[in-house]
Amino acid sequence: MAETSIFDQILDYSHRPDPYSLYAELRKTPVLRWKDGGYVVSTYREIVALLHDPRISSIRPEDVGGGPPSAEEGLPGLPPAFIRRDPPDHDRLRRLAMRHFGPPHSPGRVEGMRDEVTEIVTDLIDAFEGGNQVDIVDEFAYPLPVTVICRLLGVPREDEPRFRGWAAAFVETLDPRAGEAAERRRTAAHAELGAYLNELADARLRQPSDDLLSGLVTGDGADGRMSREDLLSTAALLLVAGHETTVNLIANGMLTLLRHPDVLDRLRREPDLIDPLIEELLRYEPPVHMSPLRTALADIEIAGTTIPKGAHITLILAAADRDPDRFPDPDRFDPDREDKEHLGFGGGIHYCFGAPLARLETRFALSELVRRLENPRLVTDPPPYRQNPALRGPRHLLIEFDGVVRSPA
Repeated sequence: MAETSIFDQILDYSHRPDPYSLYAELRKTPVLRWKDGGYVVSTYREIVALLHDPRISSIRPEDVGGGPPSAEEGLPGLPPAFIRRDPPDHDRLRRLAMRHFGPPHSPGRVEGMRDEVTEIVTDLIDAFEGGNQVDIVDEFAYPLPVTVICRLLGVPREDEPRFRGWAAAFVETLDPRAGEAAERRRTAAHAELGAYLNELADARLRQPSDDLLSGLVTGDGADGRMSREDLLSTAALLLVAGHETTVNLIANGMLTLLRHPDVLDRLRREPDLIDPLIEELLRYEPPVHMSPLRTALADIEIAGTTIPKGAHITLILAAADRDPDRFPDPDRFDPDREDKEHLGFGGGIHYCFGAPLARLETRFALSELVRRLENPRLVTDPPPYRQNPALRGPRHLLIEFDGVVRSPA
């Protein structure tokens, strides 16, 4: 049972600062049966195969083959969001959401936010002036994506303290160790968020604006219009997912740059390095380490193991992105790496819906932090991490600096 204990060690908080040596041990058994009867998959090729396998469901095990999805997976009395659905429902709802978010119907939605993102980033860094220490998480990496997603959806920014608690309840259940108490907290949070978003949707129906929520409420297309229930689940998903993972991506990115000062200095000299750097960051220190909510719809033979029908599957995406059978010298951070086909945004039909927005935010965030902060350096390494092993990132990231370069007028 020695191999089984490796996954328990990964889940243990004491290994949150550096799980990668444990991932290397885990990959020695590409498909591992865990103590709860589920299966843990950790190698790149096997995970990619499963991400594209129609025999893998994103509906919870108790709901597979049992009629409509459980209301507990979405808002109470409502269906789950489309990431917890399978085709054809998933495909229809994703198309309806994408119609108001990106190409081909709304190609300028994300790119059109460049000026707003730049303004938000500038204001946040301006606030550092006069000091010499900042918590990058609390004072930058969190407020940036929260402000952006509020503007995109049309959610009042002043309500942020309310949905911070709701978001925490949602992501808590991504932890494989989460139990019934966490499920109850999420159900309660869903009820409160559902009522909140329903009021906003009613207001947008009466008086539409140019925000995404108005588009979802009023838009019609080839697939028709979303039901109010699906609309609320989709809006809740975008509100939570629209900032939780981006916080980690920005914080992990700054931490990685501070640990690699040669790369940080090079980015100052070569601003165009930012795009390949972000792709390497998504491989090297991704914001999402594991996807625990998959179920086998049939017996699946993979890597010499049979995953039986109905079994729960956890995909360790971060272990796959450090797989030496896929990436040469995988533990080296190398923005010049030619092969960056990472799983930082997942893959298959559930590839991250918000990837373009996350890239845009991270591009401006890291570029401006590096350009404007003089001699930034870590106060504590490793920093304290969030408890959740699935969404891994610093809870705080204290850095010192000598000054702040003024932004051009």
